Amino acid sequence: QVQLVESGGGLVQAGGSLRLSCAASGRTVSSYTMGWFRQAPGKDREFVAYINWSGTTYYADSVKGRGAISRDNAKNTVYLQMNSLKPEDTAVYYCAASRARYPTRDEAYDYWGQGTQVTSSS
Repeated sequence: QVQLVESGGGLVQAGGSLRLSCAASGRTVSSYTMGWFRQAPGKDREFVAYINWSGTTYYADSVKGRGAISRDNAKNTVYLQMNSLKPEDTAVYYCAASRARYPTRDEAYDYWGQGTQVTSSS
C-alpha cells in the first residue's frame, strides 16, 4: 500500500510560481509512474503531468512550458513546479501513482493523495 501526501499549495498572484510536493510512504515509489492531476470547481479532474520510472515526462498542453515535474527517489518524493500561474490554474492538485508506463487517464492510477489547493488570483 502506498500513501501519498501533497503539500505546497496556496494562494499566489497570477504570474507567480509554486512548487508542489508529494511525499510517498508505505513503500518505495521508484518503480511507479507518478502523476499530477487537478480538479477545478465544477469541472472533471484532468491530467497535468507524469514522470515514469525511467524519467520520461509528459505534460498536458495546458501546462506545457510552464510546468516541470521531477522526482527524488532517495526522498520518495515527487515535485511539480508551476510557473507563470494563471487564474485558470486554480484547482485542487492531486498526486497519484501508477504501474503503467505512460498513464494520462486517472483510471490507470492505483494510489491517490488527498490533494492540495492552488489558487491563482488575477
